[in-house]
Amino acid sequence: MANQRLQTPPSPLITAVCVSQGFDEADHYLVEQATASDLVITADILLAARLVAQGVPALNPRGELYTADNIQERLALRNLKEELRAAGSVTGGPAPYHDRDKQAFANSLDRWLAQRRVR
Repeated sequence: MANQRLQTPPSPLITAVCVSQGFDEADHYLVEQATASDLVITADILLAARLVAQGVPALNPRGELYTADNIQERLALRNLKEELRAAGSVTGGPAPYHDRDKQAFANSLDRWLAQRRVR
């Protein structure tokens, strides 16, 4: 989902949606359209919090599944880091994405998919 056309591989499981331009339009669309049977993959903690509040699972690219149990802590940490960056106390962004992050993501995705197959 984006505010411009995306090239996607042919699959009945993938749908590309073009939303209007504007701040957080794709996020708003996702929150409106996603259901509890969907899985949203995002590094955006604010978006993840909105989704989790609606019962929609969200997984970050490093393999952490955001839940009602952990999202408030992640939001608090995000807000603290944002304040520290604004004050100049902390600079830089997230740690580099390593192979172990890819593996953690793949493992979490496999677990989520396996849980859906059992039901």
